[in-house]
Amino acid sequence: MNRQWKTELIGIGTELLLGQIANTNAQWLSEQLARYGISVYYHIAAGDNRKRLTDIFTTAQSRSNLVIVTGGLGPTEDDLTKEAANELFGQSYRMDETAKEKIEAYYKKNNLSMTSNNYKQAQVFDQAYILENEEGMAPGQIVEYDGVIWVFLPGVPIEMKHLMTDGFFPYLKERYDLPTEIKSEMLRFIGIGESALEDCLSDRIRSQDNPTIAPLASIGEVGVRLTASADTIEEAKEIISEEKEIILSRLGSHYYGSDDSTIEEKVRDLLESKGYTIAAAESLTGGAFINELIHLPGASDVCDGGLVSYTKKAKEKSLGVSPYVTNRYGTISKECAEAMAERVQHIFSSDIGISFTGVGPSSSEGQEPGSLYIGLKIGDQRAYHHFYHMQGAREQVRKRAVKKAYELLFQLLRN
Repeated sequence: MNRQWKTELIGIGTELLLGQIANTNAQWLSEQLARYGISVYYHIAAGDNRKRLTDIFTTAQSRSNLVIVTGGLGPTEDDLTKEAANELFGQSYRMDETAKEKIEAYYKKNNLSMTSNNYKQAQVFDQAYILENEEGMAPGQIVEYDGVIWVFLPGVPIEMKHLMTDGFFPYLKERYDLPTEIKSEMLRFIGIGESALEDCLSDRIRSQDNPTIAPLASIGEVGVRLTASADTIEEAKEIISEEKEIILSRLGSHYYGSDDSTIEEKVRDLLESKGYTIAAAESLTGGAFINELIHLPGASDVCDGGLVSYTKKAKEKSLGVSPYVTNRYGTISKECAEAMAERVQHIFSSDIGISFTGVGPSSSEGQEPGSLYIGLKIGDQRAYHHFYHMQGAREQVRKRAVKKAYELLFQLLRN
């Protein structure tokens, strides 16, 4: 049976509303459902209140055809998911014997006294399809009521994921036309913003069907996730390959890799392929640039070292930047950035010297917050600089600065 999916995810627990924990279940569920072409329309977080839960469930019944509820299946009085749902279903309960025996065995094995309310976890709807929980106590349940599929799962992430992967998706594939094979690939781009990328691909995004196309932005870069469905994994790969070729024909100059690739790894590989080494002089970034590089395998082949010269004194004494430069132009200037890059290249005898100097969240030396100078010295060429204005709080500025430097090196080394 084929179906147009309209899915609602409901996370139960007052701790979600108080911000004590993040609803990572909803994130994971949305990602997995998308792989099967199942659209999620609503994310809801609800507290442990029976009346409000009943109202939320009634609304979900009226507007969705797949409702996945996580949490509220435990043994305590504030675990109210089943009670609130049964205001809608009006079903009797039965005891799931497998879950009951597991609960009893757990308490016996650990020599603990079991109270009667623990049996509540084994209580299921009379007409439910049971998903056995091999990771915990409470089983999952599927109830099809008045055209809507309801799925009740524990809120513990490892239990929820197990029940979805080994229980719910096989259940759904038996009854509905879901693709046999799903394949996804994340294409990674740098040096282009999310809005510009979406504009370039607007016609492909508007007409998307199979594969689906999902732009995803992060600090300093953008990803495009392609997800294809087919009868075989080979066919799904071919569908993705054809769409990828179209996308790269438009955005290839910004593309650096797929899936788990990182821009830092790409720059390391480019340095290694050309036999270059690099050294960094960092002020604003406080060593973050070199740290991203040296944690990678093989970094010692391309990274000579780095210096954090945060103050004017450090720039003069440790790096050897001329006091004439710092006094006349300031430490946050193109002249200082170029001198820092030149000095660190000389100190480490590197092929490339790179430097960072700038302003965090408050102005300094007459420079606006977010001002950033990146200096570069390559071989025997004259040192030069790039200027940027970074948005965000202090840590955001630092992260964006590091990412921008890797973008510069990627374009420089590739070309």
